[in-house]
Amino acid sequence: MKRLVFLLLLLLAGQAHAEGFFASVDRTRLSEGETVVLTLESTDPTRFGRPDLSLLDKDFEVLGSRQVNRLSSIGDTPRASTRWILTLQPRRNGEVTIPAIRLEDAETLPITLNVEAAVSAGNGEQLAPVFIDASLDQENVYVQAQAVLTLRIYHSVSMYDDSSLTPLRIADARVEQLGEPRTYEKSIGGVLHGVIELQYAIYPQRSGQLVIPGQTFSATLVDRSRNNDFLPFGPRTGKVSRVKSPDIPLQVKPKPADYPADVPWLPARALGLAETWNPQPEQSQVGDSLTRRLILKVDGLSSAQLPPLPATQVDGLRRYPDQPQMSDQKSETGIIGTREEREALVPNRSGSFDLPPLEVLWWNTQTDTLERTTLSARTLQVAENPQLQNDEQPNTPMVTTQVIEGPELWPWQLACAVLSLTTLLGFGLWWHARRQPAIQRAAQSGPSPRTLLDDIKRACQAGDAQATRHALDAWARQQPETLADMAARYVPLSDALDGLNGALYSEVGQQWQGEELWKAIRNLPDVQEPTATPQDSSALPPLYPR
Repeated sequence: MKRLVFLLLLLLAGQAHAEGFFASVDRTRLSEGETVVLTLESTDPTRFGRPDLSLLDKDFEVLGSRQVNRLSSIGDTPRASTRWILTLQPRRNGEVTIPAIRLEDAETLPITLNVEAAVSAGNGEQLAPVFIDASLDQENVYVQAQAVLTLRIYHSVSMYDDSSLTPLRIADARVEQLGEPRTYEKSIGGVLHGVIELQYAIYPQRSGQLVIPGQTFSATLVDRSRNNDFLPFGPRTGKVSRVKSPDIPLQVKPKPADYPADVPWLPARALGLAETWNPQPEQSQVGDSLTRRLILKVDGLSSAQLPPLPATQVDGLRRYPDQPQMSDQKSETGIIGTREEREALVPNRSGSFDLPPLEVLWWNTQTDTLERTTLSARTLQVAENPQLQNDEQPNTPMVTTQVIEGPELWPWQLACAVLSLTTLLGFGLWWHARRQPAIQRAAQSGPSPRTLLDDIKRACQAGDAQATRHALDAWARQQPETLADMAARYVPLSDALDGLNGALYSEVGQQWQGEELWKAIRNLPDVQEPTATPQDSSALPPLYPR
């Protein structure tokens, strides 16, 4: 339960660090007589002085300390930090707490260490100057689950820097080293030994018994009787020591029979699932891009073993997914794998959208039970977007018929005759004007369709998705049908608009090419054109011939 709470805290904490004063150790589990490295780091350049280390004297002996000043950069922003690196040896076994350490107005968080009691050597037993020890954190695991191998090399004599260790290779398992080798000191039988510690995460790929082969460590021991041992260019003489760790059997259990066969196999110590939204879905309108971020963290599996999360498939929401982000956090207890998936959701109508719950099944290796981690269902409320409303159609004036009452009928008959004559005269003038090819239309209140088509062409050729969208909306408002109706009856235009929306709303930042959209606009068929009449040879040719 503690590991699950810790994992959920990691999910909510994010990746940002506030500037302050932090403490960390190279490991939290050690044996009596061993040392641990405590690192104090201040990232606030306005703090001066040194940390107050007096509280450490109660439970620790400070064997060494050094200060390191660093200057790094995050993007274009320089960042200065100061580190104090301390070598501590606990004075007792059991749970020992490194107290909160103050630096002016800042204070670190306490850190709890688990110090195991040392196992004393037998009477008369004399340890070799170099020996190696290997251990597993558990004797049996499930197939594809994590087992942690710890390898410790002890030496009570000085060694040259030509030491080597054979790589760990297992035929039926995947092996990952957990960080860089750690070095510390440990007192065994009153003799101070240097320790080189390496850890590996092992993932068996088949059930049955798996034998972890021993590793061979070799190094040249320093001969203290010679005076030129430490000369940089002198001969390195001394005894070559080779030691090998023992073979360790590991029992691998098959996948439980009651685990569902149609879901990915996830054996882990803890699993956390969370989501974030940007912007918050309660503030969304039609056409807005909502970024949904799903985060899956698993303690005991690497990110390569985590399956894809279910996609958001809801009618009325267009989905534009990004590439998943994978990362691994390695520590002395193993690997915490993280899979982060982002998708842009664009509503094309107002109203409510019901997002189904998201569930991940996994096997808890701590309790040996099947677990279900679920994100609750969510309802999105999308409001109308005033900027995307269609232009209001002009109201058709209502024609009212006024009955003129009077004692005589001839005035009404005379008015009807005059009206009929003027109507016929107007129709004749219209027919005559229609047959004239050079008659120029009345000036429009806005840009002409030819100008708007030029704007679309230039924006498409420049690959400017935003400018193309504005020019396209302006052109569509002068057409007899909406842009959606054009796309519905002409498939190339619908595909080109999907590509334009993907470039506008996706966070990948992909380069958009507008040739296909311009080609679709240029080749757009007319709306049920009547039977074509012979074209007058004196008429102007079309601007964009098809």
